[in-house]
Amino acid sequence: MAEFSLPVRHWFARSFPSPTRAQSLGWGPIRAGKSTLLLAPTGSGKTLAAFLSALDRLMTTPAADGEGLKVLYVSPLKALAVDVDRNLRAPIAGIRAAAAELSVAVREPNVAMRSGDTSVKERSRFQRGGADLLITTPESLYLLLTSQAARHFASLQTVIIDEIHALLPTKRGAHLFLSLERLEALRSSAQPLQRIGLSATQRPLDEAARLLSGNVSISGGHL
Repeated sequence: MAEFSLPVRHWFARSFPSPTRAQSLGWGPIRAGKSTLLLAPTGSGKTLAAFLSALDRLMTTPAADGEGLKVLYVSPLKALAVDVDRNLRAPIAGIRAAAAELSVAVREPNVAMRSGDTSVKERSRFQRGGADLLITTPESLYLLLTSQAARHFASLQTVIIDEIHALLPTKRGAHLFLSLERLEALRSSAQPLQRIGLSATQRPLDEAARLLSGNVSISGGHL
């Protein structure tokens, strides 16, 4: 974990005995900004493998240099999105506490949720001010990209797609991968969007990787 900031290393060492295999293998390419498909069993720590580099970047980048939406997490299930929202609070609080002990300055990332259950107040808040990290579903992402909120995605750097196997063979997956290409068109950076796919069961891997990589041809609404 030498490549992570001191507060992150300090928090992780106090919270876990060691990185899992998924984390050890995933962190290298993810921190290098490469699009990555991470196949690992349930309970292997792959969600933290996907998120930790982004949290480190969000919390250690000065606000003036890191303004705007940077990380998008897409879940096929509203309940899973709620779980991730809850699970993100623990590492954020832990890294913040570790930074305070080490007298290292970090900033609190603004995390927003958007699904069919999101209140009007929360939707309006994101519409007005955006967030650093957005947790959403494929359907809500589509709606956001067809609204005035689409402007917030210009600064996006990383998209994390959880349970990718549940989306690939469906019309929901077709819409999602079209949305990813719309995100590429909306972004102001010449650097390609980093795409991270997570799954415990996806086979075949080469097909999942091809679809995740972008520029996918879709015919008749099916992948």
